Amino acid sequence: MAGSWTTPADARAAVRKKWDSGALLAALARGEQWMPFAVPLRGPSAREIGARLADVQSWAASWSRPGPLRVEYKQVGGRQFGANSIPARAWVDAADQAWDLLGVRAQVATFVMTIELTRRQCPELLSWLVRRPLRALELADRWPDLLRVVLAIADGPDRGYLRQLDVPGTDTKFIEKHRGVLGELLDLALPPSRVDAAAVGFERRYGFLCKPGYVRLRAPVAGFTELTVRADEFSAPPPRIRTVFVIENEITYLAFPQPDDAMVIWGSGYAVPVLEPLSWLGDLDVVYWGDIDTHGFVILDRLRAMFPKVRSMLMDRETLLAHRCQWVTEPSQARDVLTRLDAAETSLYQELLAGSLGVCVRLEQERIGYGLIEGALCSVTSASGWRQAP
Repeated sequence: MAGSWTTPADARAAVRKKWDSGALLAALARGEQWMPFAVPLRGPSAREIGARLADVQSWAASWSRPGPLRVEYKQVGGRQFGANSIPARAWVDAADQAWDLLGVRAQVATFVMTIELTRRQCPELLSWLVRRPLRALELADRWPDLLRVVLAIADGPDRGYLRQLDVPGTDTKFIEKHRGVLGELLDLALPPSRVDAAAVGFERRYGFLCKPGYVRLRAPVAGFTELTVRADEFSAPPPRIRTVFVIENEITYLAFPQPDDAMVIWGSGYAVPVLEPLSWLGDLDVVYWGDIDTHGFVILDRLRAMFPKVRSMLMDRETLLAHRCQWVTEPSQARDVLTRLDAAETSLYQELLAGSLGVCVRLEQERIGYGLIEGALCSVTSASGWRQAP
C-alpha cells in the first residue's frame, strides 16, 4: 500500500517532465516571471494511518528533508488516532529551486546566454527558442555560427551558390549538416519575398543556385560520339534528330545500336526527372526502355508525366515470357498507383504486383539478347523514319 504514496523521487520526476516538455525553458525564453506550481502528493487515508502507522511515519519522515521543495501539509482525522498532519503538496516556489532539484543550473545558464545573444543579433528568432528550447540547448555550442549564417544570408543580396557564402568559422559542410534547423530559422528571419515557399530543396527555397542536372547522350554532334551537357543549357535538339531513346541501364545505353537521325540518352533509373527542362522533347518521338519490373513502370509513368507521348520498348508481357530463364528477383517492389500506363502496361504491372507470374519477377535490360534489340528497333522507329547508321 505504501508503494502508492508519492515519494520525493516521484515529485522530482513530475518536475522533470515539465523540463523534458520544454515548458520551463520556453517560459524563460518568453521572459515570463516564474509561476510557482505544486505537485499533488498521494498519501495515506485515515484508515491507512490507523492500520499501518509505522509505514505512515516512515513515509512522512521521507518528506522532512525534501531538498528545494516546500512541503504543504494537510490534516487527516481518525477516531482512533485523532487528527494527523501529513504531506499534501510539494511546491516549487522559485526557478532556482527547480534548477537545483533537477541539477540543470549549467544548462539554464547556457540557454540564458543563447537568449541574450539572439536578442542582440537577431530578435526575430526568439520565437524559435520559445517553440524549440530543448533543441536550442542541444545546439548551444553551434548557435553563434548558426546566427552568423542566418545573418550572412539575410544581408547578402547576391547569393550565388552556397559555396560562395563566406561566414567566418563555418563552411559549406556546416551549412549542409544543419540545413534543417537553418531552414526553420531563415523562414523567420527573412521577409516573405526572400523565401520561395513552393520550392523543393534548401537552395531553391532561399534563392541559391542549385547543382545543375546533366544529360549524358549519344548523338552525331560535331564529330563526338558521346556528350554530357547541362540540362538547363540543352535548349534544343541536335540537328536532324527526330527520335530520342531514353535507356535506363548504362551498359545497354553504351551498346545501343548507333543511331543516325536519333539520339540516345542515359536515363539512369529514377534520375529521369533531369530531363524535365528539355521541353523540346515533347515535339519528338520519345521511346523509353527500362527493366521489366515494378520500378521500371514507375519510371515510365513519371517520364510520361513530363512528356505524355512517350512510348515504351521491350517492356511487354511477350518479351518477359520469352526470357523466363533470365528472370531475377526484384529486391523490393514499388507500390505506386500508376495512371499513365497504357492498358497492356497496366495489366503487366498489376501481374508483377500480384505475383501471378512468380514472386517479385524482374527482367533486366542487359539480360535481353542483342539481336532482339536490333529487331525491336525496326518496328519501334519505323514511324519516325529512323535508319541505322552504317
